[in-house]
Amino acid sequence: MYSDEVNVQPLYVTSGEPAGIGPDICLSLATRTDERPVVVLADKTLLAKRAQQLGLNLSLIEYVGQSEPSLTGQLYVEHIALNAAVTDGVLNPNNAAYVIEQLRRSANYAMSGKSVGVATAPVQKSIINDAGIAFSGHTEFYQECAGVKRVVMMLATKTLRVALATTHLPLRAVADAITSERLHQVIDILIHDLKTKFKISEPRILVCGLNPHAGEDGYLGREEIEVINPVLESYRQNGVNMSLSLPADTLFTPEHLQNADAVLAMYHDQGLPVLKSQGFGEAINITLGLPFIRTSVDHGTALSLAGTGQAKSSSLHVAVDLALSLARST
Repeated sequence: MYSDEVNVQPLYVTSGEPAGIGPDICLSLATRTDERPVVVLADKTLLAKRAQQLGLNLSLIEYVGQSEPSLTGQLYVEHIALNAAVTDGVLNPNNAAYVIEQLRRSANYAMSGKSVGVATAPVQKSIINDAGIAFSGHTEFYQECAGVKRVVMMLATKTLRVALATTHLPLRAVADAITSERLHQVIDILIHDLKTKFKISEPRILVCGLNPHAGEDGYLGREEIEVINPVLESYRQNGVNMSLSLPADTLFTPEHLQNADAVLAMYHDQGLPVLKSQGFGEAINITLGLPFIRTSVDHGTALSLAGTGQAKSSSLHVAVDLALSLARST
């Protein structure tokens, strides 16, 4: 039970693509007892069927505003009806709207103050687009719902945080997307959220160059000279503990990282392979710049593992842990 001073708003967890492992890993949350209700947005019948397949003995409890956390062996569920029957591992565009409703509902609750935030299980972007719904990812969806100009994708393990200046862009479009305006927006958000959400009073940030060897004084590209370093220097002159652009192949070494609270990479596959090689299955995705907490798993839908009992749920548990921790500190 809670004292009167404790905020008991729930944390919502979206179950994601119904044909993937999202329902499986959400069911694993019944092994926990948390300080506030953790509520899964899903079709209750689907969860019950998947639990039976997996041989799980648990109770699915309809969430209607309870303030007590569920006990071990219980799971709060807010029911959202599927549009079509689910075959494990088989995508169906008829259920794309069901997936989008999970995200829309979780965003509405967070924006209206009815929850502390959301942790998300994986979705399959391709099938949502095949259904005629324009969708580029969770990050962009929540950004649009929140009405903010810019958000920042950051992945984290216990020992490394990597934020991205650009996210889901073709590689040939990355250089043109790295502008002074974008870098200022991204860095402002990164600094703000490291201070306010992670309680790091003076963040130490290392920044990757765009080009090999950080451009090598212009011989391998001039983006560092003309765009990136002038922006970084403006922060350094204002007292921010931030590097100038560094070669990514040497930045990600223990000697450098021991003096950093976060790394800013210029594009998706520059920073994330390093982070995931260190902690895949234990890493999480955090969307910075939103007016609410949003964390996510670091993996995809793993369609072939749905309903087999082989899916690992560790990333979702870390995502829930961090969301609850951030809620506690705000």
